[in-house]
Amino acid sequence: MEQGLIAIAAALAIGLPAIATAWAQSRIGAAGAGALAEKPELLGSIILLVAIPETMVLLGFVIAFWILG
Repeated sequence: MEQGLIAIAAALAIGLPAIATAWAQSRIGAAGAGALAEKPELLGSIILLVAIPETMVLLGFVIAFWILG
């Protein structure tokens, strides 16, 4: 029973940030594509803005790794 709860906690620790990251990147990507169409010199900034939400997944992975111990 306890192992099942630990597995569920680890799955939630990485699953919820992954969903949030996907949602954020979809919004940022759409806005970034529009901005790039008008100002191509913003490419570096847009790439950085799309990459920042990925840190949520990485932190979730670390937490899941700690939970599984």
